[in-house]
Amino acid sequence: MHKIKTLFNNKPFILTLWFGLSAFAVIKGVLAGPANYNNYIIYKHNFLNLIQQHSLFGPQPEYYFDLNHYGPVFALVIAPFTFFPDQIGVILWVLFNAWILYKAIMMLPLTVNQRLIILLLNANSLMGSSGNVQVNPLITALVIFSFIFIKNKQDFWAALAIVVGTAIKLYGIVGLAFFFFSNNKLKLVLGMFFWGIVLFLLPMLLSSPAFIMATYHDWYPDLLLKNAANLQSTRGYVCVMGMISKIFHYPHLPNMAILAPALLLFSLSFIKIKYWRNVHYQLLMLASTLIFTVIYSTGSEPPTYIIAFIGVAIWFVNLPKPAGGFNIALLLFALLLSSFSNSDVIPRYIRVNYIIPYALIALPCFVIWLKIIYEMLTRKFEHESQLFTGN
Repeated sequence: MHKIKTLFNNKPFILTLWFGLSAFAVIKGVLAGPANYNNYIIYKHNFLNLIQQHSLFGPQPEYYFDLNHYGPVFALVIAPFTFFPDQIGVILWVLFNAWILYKAIMMLPLTVNQRLIILLLNANSLMGSSGNVQVNPLITALVIFSFIFIKNKQDFWAALAIVVGTAIKLYGIVGLAFFFFSNNKLKLVLGMFFWGIVLFLLPMLLSSPAFIMATYHDWYPDLLLKNAANLQSTRGYVCVMGMISKIFHYPHLPNMAILAPALLLFSLSFIKIKYWRNVHYQLLMLASTLIFTVIYSTGSEPPTYIIAFIGVAIWFVNLPKPAGGFNIALLLFALLLSSFSNSDVIPRYIRVNYIIPYALIALPCFVIWLKIIYEMLTRKFEHESQLFTGN
């Protein structure tokens, strides 16, 4: 037991895992050839197509397979990495994502040990995301930043995090869930208008107003087509709706039949107004938001679950101590199905015949999300001491 506690407190070891596994995953892909970092090539051409005023969403088989689904603001984010050779640019991009998510986690109002536990629990999920050269760690960081800035009364910067996250991937809009925690809601709203205008105009400096207007016009139907493709994909549609649809062989399940009660439950968790300033309650809301974003999105895929699993880890470290056997069992269940389901920890037969076809990656996160809602409605937060942060 002492050795386990020492492991959870060993910062050099945990940071080596966090950055080392991500670096290993992307370098392995680079050595295997461009097909293994195709996503980065897509990201790169988002910027190149912007400055050349070529459609961001059309196929370009001469450069990459699949399609780009990110808007003009993402071109500004990826731009610095495109000036390097692809093999270097993709490594820098992956390490940047690992670093920005690390910074966000280390700013949370938790003890240093709690932050390290979050990193340790998510090192494998980050490696999976890095191996797929995903943007999801950045999106997770932006949602966390929106929470942190609102909590720290820096609403102007919270607005920037929300707008940038939304402009890159619509998931970023969930940062608005922390609106009620703001002490200056007008400043937050005005900040969002300000940054929305700035980030709408800024890409025009690299292209033209007409091109940017046309790009936004084309973006919505592109996202609709992407969502429709996900619904038909074996590895896509990894959400609660997809899980129910696949388990019960109900391909035409109306999404709103599941989403509407989920939204009601999510909204109910806000009714404890007296706890809006309580850090434990706020952290549960952050965890709930991160998980909800993924498990109720028809666009979710296995690599997307880094977002949800950060929420799972925040929930776990925020539990009253001792955590209890049931909560530990839930965490282990989530680690197996949501984090390690694509690894050799799970036998290939189970993975291929059950986990993937039935979208079971969503199951433990769904159960934990329900547990979080229950806690937000029933826990007596006034009896819990406030957390102390450290460097």
